[in-house]
Amino acid sequence: MREMTEVSSMAASQDPFSFFHNYPLISSLLSFVIAQCIKFFTSWYKERHWDLKQLVGSGGMPSSHSATVTSLAIAVGLHDGFGSSSFAIAMIFACVVMYDAFGVRLHAGKQAEVLNQIVYGLPSEHPLADTRPLRELLGHTPTQVVAGALLGCVTAIIGHQISLAHRNAS
Repeated sequence: MREMTEVSSMAASQDPFSFFHNYPLISSLLSFVIAQCIKFFTSWYKERHWDLKQLVGSGGMPSSHSATVTSLAIAVGLHDGFGSSSFAIAMIFACVVMYDAFGVRLHAGKQAEVLNQIVYGLPSEHPLADTRPLRELLGHTPTQVVAGALLGCVTAIIGHQISLAHRNAS
């Protein structure tokens, strides 16, 4: 049985279109795109102008990083089994990314905000007065991380159902 799986796995990896059948990868990318689009439209709703930076930028609601890695972990679990080594790797990766998003990067953004205020208060003749402002929206609040994780779960589960329906129809 294992030999048959290895042979089919090798054949799939040589198929140039196997990318389009990689459910965990597609699920993760789709979660990222959905999260970024939600940010884009939320930004328009709040500020009444289109901000294209929201399509590619980090920070904001929901966390696209959390959505992406959670979708990957859940999709790998549904595809390979929640007891598999690949699920363990994806889950640990997701936890590290989400911790970084609301821990380290959130605090780095707050520090950038304080530093920008200090620079704005400098006299114009000061050598640092012309320094370009630091990006302040780097991390996420815990709510944004949880919202991204929920989006990732939903995307992975719906993707799994579509994948099963497609497989059964073939």
